Amino acid sequence: MGKGYRQFDQLLLLAVFGLIVVGIIMITSIGVPKSIQLSAPDIAYPDCSDDAVDCYLVLKKHLIRVIIGIVAFLACLKINYKFWQKIAPAIFLTSIGLLIAVFIFGSENNTFARSWINVGFPFLNSIQPAEIAKLGLVIYMSTWLAKKMEKRDELNDWKKGFLSFAVIAGLIVLPVMLQPDLGSSLVLASIAAIMYFLGGAPTKHILAGIGIAAFFSIIAIAAVSHLHDRFAAFLIPSEACEESYCWQAEQSRIAIGSGGLWGKGLTQGIQKSYWLPQASDDFIFAASAEELGFFRIMMVVMLYAFIGYRGMKIAMHAPDKFSMMLASGITIWITTQAFINIMVNTSLFPITGITLPFISYGGSSLFTAMAGMGILLNISKFTENHAYTSNRRRYGGAHYAKYRYSR
Repeated sequence: MGKGYRQFDQLLLLAVFGLIVVGIIMITSIGVPKSIQLSAPDIAYPDCSDDAVDCYLVLKKHLIRVIIGIVAFLACLKINYKFWQKIAPAIFLTSIGLLIAVFIFGSENNTFARSWINVGFPFLNSIQPAEIAKLGLVIYMSTWLAKKMEKRDELNDWKKGFLSFAVIAGLIVLPVMLQPDLGSSLVLASIAAIMYFLGGAPTKHILAGIGIAAFFSIIAIAAVSHLHDRFAAFLIPSEACEESYCWQAEQSRIAIGSGGLWGKGLTQGIQKSYWLPQASDDFIFAASAEELGFFRIMMVVMLYAFIGYRGMKIAMHAPDKFSMMLASGITIWITTQAFINIMVNTSLFPITGITLPFISYGGSSLFTAMAGMGILLNISKFTENHAYTSNRRRYGGAHYAKYRYSR
């Protein structure tokens, strides 16, 4: 290999594409009931042999979205990460604009949240601006924090530090809360808060932020009826479960429990067909657990944990402050969303409408997650001494970012 050759993190790439393959397999197995519903909603007794019924419509759409996601991934892998710092304000303003547009042109798409803008393209009926906003927030927060880390006094200052952070986070989080989209709001707030902490924010600012977030969350839960119902169903499950959100949680638990240790086998799951809602979207983890079983679904959980581990390693060995925060933000986003989804599916958190990254059926989520991974792997090519690639033995060890950037 030439001296200037740069290799990206191959193991991280394998983990991501492993999850994509799992997603394709499970949507092939789980997606038939949703395909029938979408392709033949007016037929009383649809059958896959009927020409009007397309039992693999969801799979076909998902494959097209995977291809689009791979194109986005390859493009972002090729683009030098410094490019995103230059256009960060434009991406941030575009994200805000799309979130505002939701209130004007948005659609609920048979949910409680006005979260989608219908575009009517083949295999892409709508976009979800909250998914785009996650990437936009990560890029802009990375740019802002990199500048503040150069001037420690500003980050410690209440006005230039905390209030500026609150405005940046609020411009993205509040519109999503008003849709209302509990799951995406939680992910966005987690991204902003953890990045702010990793950037070196004072403890008093972190505690103030937690207090403010808790205050507004309590108000939202009390004021918005379906949010109140979701938390009530989580804390105090009703006996009349079919009339509340605990029905979804109960069916999810049944799916996971009935899968046992080794699962019922692909296509053999029952919950996806009759009881478990959004089996190929929000509850794909539970539907997959029924067919794969505990041991196999735990491999999926471990892949997300591995992505978190490799992503933070890349951040610790990043070449500069911006890339360190950008790598951290992307890693926080993907892993936080994944584990919130898993917690919802296992009844450890109230029901939220949130996808499982790389696996769930959802175009906007898959596209932005793939783009984010492309950026993260591009950063990995510039890590000190190729510390997390196959070239590690040829070069010396790297210093931890916390030592390099605290000087």
